[in-house]
Amino acid sequence: MAPGRGCSVALVLATVLGSLCLSLVASPEVQKRYSFRFVRHARDAPLVSHYNYIVVGGGTAGCSLAATLSERAHVLLLERGGLPYGNRNVSSEYHFADALADTSPRSPAQRFISEDGVVNARARVLGGGSCLNAGFYTRASNGYVRAAGWDPRLVNASYRWVERELVFRPDVPQWQCALRKGLLQAGVTPDNGYTLEHVPGTKIGGTIFDRTGQRHTAADFLRRAHPRRLTVFLHATVSRILFRRSGTTANQVAYGVVFTDPAGVRHRVYLRSGAKSEVILTAGTLGSPQLLMLSGIGPRRQLEKHGIHAVMDQPMVGQGVADNPMNSVFVPSPVPVALSLVQIVGVSRFGTFIEGVSGSQFGIPLHGRAADRRTRSFGMFSPMTGQLGTVPPMERTPEAMRRAAEAMRRLDRRAFRGGFILEKILGPMSTGHIELRSTDPAANPAVTFNYFRDRRDVERCVRGIQTIERVVRSRAFARFTYANGSAMEAAILSRAANHLPVNLLPRRASDTRPLQQYCRETVMTIWHYHGGCHVGAVVDQDYRVLRVRGLRVIDSSTFKYSPGTNPQATVMMLGRYMGLKILQERWTKNDERH
Repeated sequence: MAPGRGCSVALVLATVLGSLCLSLVASPEVQKRYSFRFVRHARDAPLVSHYNYIVVGGGTAGCSLAATLSERAHVLLLERGGLPYGNRNVSSEYHFADALADTSPRSPAQRFISEDGVVNARARVLGGGSCLNAGFYTRASNGYVRAAGWDPRLVNASYRWVERELVFRPDVPQWQCALRKGLLQAGVTPDNGYTLEHVPGTKIGGTIFDRTGQRHTAADFLRRAHPRRLTVFLHATVSRILFRRSGTTANQVAYGVVFTDPAGVRHRVYLRSGAKSEVILTAGTLGSPQLLMLSGIGPRRQLEKHGIHAVMDQPMVGQGVADNPMNSVFVPSPVPVALSLVQIVGVSRFGTFIEGVSGSQFGIPLHGRAADRRTRSFGMFSPMTGQLGTVPPMERTPEAMRRAAEAMRRLDRRAFRGGFILEKILGPMSTGHIELRSTDPAANPAVTFNYFRDRRDVERCVRGIQTIERVVRSRAFARFTYANGSAMEAAILSRAANHLPVNLLPRRASDTRPLQQYCRETVMTIWHYHGGCHVGAVVDQDYRVLRVRGLRVIDSSTFKYSPGTNPQATVMMLGRYMGLKILQERWTKNDERH
């Protein structure tokens, strides 16, 4: 039985600009909690300054790395966005219609459309993607750790450090319980209960939302920083890394960076003298390759095309970029459904991960008493945006998205009562590349992911959708789905035009597409893109940029495959892990000199 018409993706994905999940607006008490004295606006930065370490990018890796390095060294953390809490541009009512037109520099995410036609987003806020995602927390597999060449004991210690700060066990509502039992009945076994480990079967994972519904982010790690050794500048856009030649060799040495504040004033930051001072890029899959190229390290032909002097010809910068394709179906429910983000995951043995989100965009509360209830938006996962009609990737123009949004307003509100079940494929095997569009560091580069170019990815998607169908038909899930397509359509689609495509299971009879075609036409992102600075191609095993001294890249751009079902845990861990290793190396060398 094939799924219903289209996952409606364009609109869905255009919404990511700030409302991917829950509101970032925090209470005055929470805002006070995150009033770090060492966090300042870039306009207040001196024109020239010096530090042991310059960390570029205050995201999921950058915050944990900077906090760790500050334990024994003077560190500067540069973030192009603002604080995640109290951001008035991100409210509980902010959703896809706002995102389509939102070009505010204060938005916590920056929309981009890949060359494949899939709308995506790049975090622009202290804390990075942890401020915008669905909050699910799970470690990488033991096999992934071994393949990366990491020290397992230090990895586990670094995970525990992260988890003490911001990981919680979720309260699992009935819809998620039904999804869990449905996965088991569909054959995604065994039942692993609650665990943070990545193991085959069905499990309850961790979350970065606490029991009150408050989101915790990577910015929380800064509470562990040494307040007199760490400086953070917000709204600081780094334009280039400064290099000089290493003596008589052809190798380069990084010795500082240039950043610009919102007024256009340029600031220079230099590394303090000493062989162990470093510039460390933690700007993410898009930001780190882009900054290397803007600084003259990348494919020579591409650099010269933009008038950039090639400091070093490095053709592998920006190569091997991948985004795990995500396809989802919305399952309308005949009964009200409580709001929930990703809490359950089914880890299949054929390379597909199954997850779910539930609830309505129209005000079902997540936590709290009736007097405290607030409408919250799922952004891309909201049932309203998720059902917007079939728009294949290369047809996802803003006008097409607006038309689909208008069509959805004619549906009965009961059409938005239910939840998404989605599948994300392992890997993926299909890869693409990043290229510069311009020399503007504030602009997004051109990104091609080549979704489903490798047929193995397509077959994994097909098996994932087939698993979702079995879950929807399972006894465990019967309460939250209509008995058949006819009953569903009679109940909730009577006001809709007959031709209106909606993304539903059970399917509408008019949809006869093969599942392979369905996967390609309804592909979405789940923001787990990675690559562009692979270990062995751009950086070494210690994340040092090849043939450059004093420069590392420590973030998801170094990953060949996305770790676990959701990568944020491992990216946060990597910041802590490498921070400890760098400090150990620094002070071991100092001891040897004495």
